[in-house]
Amino acid sequence: MGLFDRISRVVKANLNDLVNKAEDPEKILEQSVTDMQEDLVQLRQAVASAIATQKRTQTQYNQAESQSNQWQQRAQLALQKGDETLAREALVRKKSHAETAATLKASLDQQSAQVESLKRNLIGLESKISEAKTKKDMLKARISAAKAQEQLNNTIGTLNTGSSMAAFDRMEEKVLQIEARAGASAELAAGGSNLEEQFRLLESGGDVDDELAQMKAQLTGGSVSQGQLPAAGKTAAASSSESSPVIDAELEELRSQLNKM
Repeated sequence: MGLFDRISRVVKANLNDLVNKAEDPEKILEQSVTDMQEDLVQLRQAVASAIATQKRTQTQYNQAESQSNQWQQRAQLALQKGDETLAREALVRKKSHAETAATLKASLDQQSAQVESLKRNLIGLESKISEAKTKKDMLKARISAAKAQEQLNNTIGTLNTGSSMAAFDRMEEKVLQIEARAGASAELAAGGSNLEEQFRLLESGGDVDDELAQMKAQLTGGSVSQGQLPAAGKTAAASSSESSPVIDAELEELRSQLNKM
């Protein structure tokens, strides 16, 4: 392969690549329909011109045929009148018009076939243009849908959804940890309060129990060490056996004071 052939092939390849990249499907579709419509206009003009030529040829043929018939009648009339010379001249004229009519008839037949062919082509082109317009609208809609899908895919591709979801998972774990710590703190606070309250009740109730034990010891005449209470059966027996009117009065007064409190 020669150097110039290689250079020519490289240039053609680069030009084809540039043309392919520069082609916009929507613009190409619009231009194709426009070109077809321009061809339709030219074809209609050609059909109109062919029909006009056909009509003009038809008129000329009719005239030649009419004149041929007219000279035929004149030749017959001259022959009837006995003028052969005039009849011969009429036949010459008739022959000339007949030949012209025959030539026009051949041209007229050819023009009629051409007009019919142009009409079929015109109808076919109109049908193709209508189909092309419908297909163009459909292809443009598909192009728009494809571009929208491509843009959506590109947008989705640029989103870092994995990192975002991982961040959500980490924050959810932290929220769970905070809630767990809050629940544990509440339980510890509740447990400490209950314990403190129990000890406080024990401490506050100890003095009353000691004082009650001393009072019972005084009544029974014995002594009870602090923090110890006499048995219930013994206390009741001593109270019933050693009670006196004075003690009963004091107890009654004590009950009255307690009721008033």
